[in-house]
Amino acid sequence: MAIIITDECINCGACEPECPNNAIYEGGVEWAIADGTTVKGSYLLEDGKEVDADAQQAPVDDDIYYIVPDKCTECVGFHEEPQCAAVCPVDCCVPDPDREEAEAVLLERKDRLHL
Repeated sequence: MAIIITDECINCGACEPECPNNAIYEGGVEWAIADGTTVKGSYLLEDGKEVDADAQQAPVDDDIYYIVPDKCTECVGFHEEPQCAAVCPVDCCVPDPDREEAEAVLLERKDRLHL
């Protein structure tokens, strides 16, 4: 499952540099699949929408840091545990109960993001 940042976030930013997929953004900041990955050209998002990897997408949240689910691998293939959760001083980086994903799915996503 992807990790989410709850509204208890204090906007400290400790999580952002820890993400190996560059999936964490400050509230209100647009994101792109290509940010911090090796993806070029078109990319199929999990909702079936095809986007250009460099195209800026609307922020997931305007007020607090957020994690782009299409880029989150829970650090599988990089670390033993999600690094955002490990460094969060208020424990607001938690598993998203609406996005349960098997380790194989997370590894496949990692491979798609980092060719």
